[in-house]
Amino acid sequence: MTRKPVIEVRRSKRRRRTVSAYRDGERVVVLIPAQFSRAEEREWVDRMLERLAAREQRARRTDAELTTRAQRLAARYLPDHPAASRPASVRWVQNQNGRWGSCTPADGTIRISHRVQEMPDWVIDYVLLHELSHLVIPSHSSAFWALVARYPKSERARGYLEGVSAAAGLGITE
Repeated sequence: MTRKPVIEVRRSKRRRRTVSAYRDGERVVVLIPAQFSRAEEREWVDRMLERLAAREQRARRTDAELTTRAQRLAARYLPDHPAASRPASVRWVQNQNGRWGSCTPADGTIRISHRVQEMPDWVIDYVLLHELSHLVIPSHSSAFWALVARYPKSERARGYLEGVSAAAGLGITE
């Protein structure tokens, strides 16, 4: 049974509409506008606790889960390419700051940046499929992009990643 965290609500007269929350040790701090009623406060505290829990769950994604996800994607979108369905390893890495993922076709290893861990599932799937496609075609040729395009949300995910990169000033491109 998980313990319910201690919740500290901070009201701000300068805050108009936005609500945010973060962990501070064992405590969860929820920042709300001063004019919120007690009912709105309760509603937003519950909502922010759910969001915080979801964010923390995404951050706990493991290498094993990533490998399973990669195998599922390869079976679904690259069934005609057995090399893609058997990467030697798929893992999260902390040292990749200039790209979302990387692949070494020679040894079948795929590394996904920790920056992707908290992104939506459909974006993680795109990054994985992109790297799995490199196990089939190492370059960014038109044949490679045709494989990546099998994923229905590939253009949407590319736009999402471009937006994140631009907003954070990361300069990360394909």
